[in-house]
Amino acid sequence: MSVPPAIPTSRNGFFSSLFDFSFSRLVTTRVVKWLYMLLIVVVGIGWVTAIVSSIIAGSISGVLIAVIGGAIAALLTVIYGRIVLELVLAIFRILETNREIAYLQRQQLGGAPPPGVAGEASPPYPPAP
Repeated sequence: MSVPPAIPTSRNGFFSSLFDFSFSRLVTTRVVKWLYMLLIVVVGIGWVTAIVSSIIAGSISGVLIAVIGGAIAALLTVIYGRIVLELVLAIFRILETNREIAYLQRQQLGGAPPPGVAGEASPPYPPAP
């Protein structure tokens, strides 16, 4: 059994991918981990702010609600954010996998363009995550 040819990849820098107006290189797979860290920081700041403001208000019950309720709300917010980011990442990984499959099929067909696109070159392959 022969080994399929390597799929061409180009790892350009973040900013060159960001300003790629043809959208042939994906940025989302590179940015997702930073968005998740930003979400955790923002949720943490919000929770601490709620606790401090309830302390300033001077209500013991308010402080307890801010500590316990805020922890639950923060946890649920981080879980929800993680699920949304994972869904977005899954969609983009499906796109990358479909491009790999299309590339391998074009290689097996001898590099012929896809049906209905006579004479046009295929778009450049996006970088792997």
